[in-house]
Amino acid sequence: MKFVFSIVFFWLGYFSFSQDQVAFYFDNNKFELNKTEAAKFQKWISENTTSKILSITGSTDEVGTSGFNDTLSKKRVSHIFNQIKGKVNIRPDFKSISLGEKGATSKNKAENRKAIIHFLLEKDLAKENEILGIKEIEPEVIIPEDATLAEKVKLSKVGMKITLNNINFYQNTFATMPESQGTLYDLLFIMQNNPELKIEIQGHICCIDKDYRNLSLDRAKQIKRFLVYNGIQDYRVKTKGFGVTQPIHPIPEATPEQAAENRRVEIEILSKTR
Repeated sequence: MKFVFSIVFFWLGYFSFSQDQVAFYFDNNKFELNKTEAAKFQKWISENTTSKILSITGSTDEVGTSGFNDTLSKKRVSHIFNQIKGKVNIRPDFKSISLGEKGATSKNKAENRKAIIHFLLEKDLAKENEILGIKEIEPEVIIPEDATLAEKVKLSKVGMKITLNNINFYQNTFATMPESQGTLYDLLFIMQNNPELKIEIQGHICCIDKDYRNLSLDRAKQIKRFLVYNGIQDYRVKTKGFGVTQPIHPIPEATPEQAAENRRVEIEILSKTR
């Protein structure tokens, strides 16, 4: 068994939650438990076969050299581990910590000659990651470019942004052009079929150095007017104009295509249930 030994201060955060712990004590200069402590240890093992061990920490008193005490505490940890291996569950990232005489926190030398097992009881295993402060990493959401707007909204998570394709406005106005109707009604149907969905409509413009007329916000508001006019509750739709502050391509754009991509409307998912 390969052990990883480190200074306790590195692991203080690891043990700052609500794990249980139990200590077993050694005779002077010994790394095997005496009969009394061994009996206690075996009793603990029999009562904790469904628990899960997080770490074993070994320490010594301050008698002897630092090198001798470091080796002794390692042997104490190894002894406990070998006795417990295969009998109690152990986390894959199990920590074996050897403190030597640095673990001597008591004036009573006998209380410093010990090994401490940190563990979780079976009743706490369901919230194991929460207790240990481990955040689960959600898988990356990949939305196909050719997905429909409804599919994109369904796949998206809160905070994600979706570009509304084919939303076009008459030049220098917030009036939508006829070809925008398909996307507007797609968005309306999505809002109607997902009553818990809340969005922010975000407008962006292109081609100039500043949105002097706040046109990007007016365009976002125009789309909201369409939704509210058709029955979507006002509180479900927020609006924001970003002007030219979040371009996809540098301004001035090199091509009409780049300008069209900068001149866009997006929705950000604020809340959804599915």
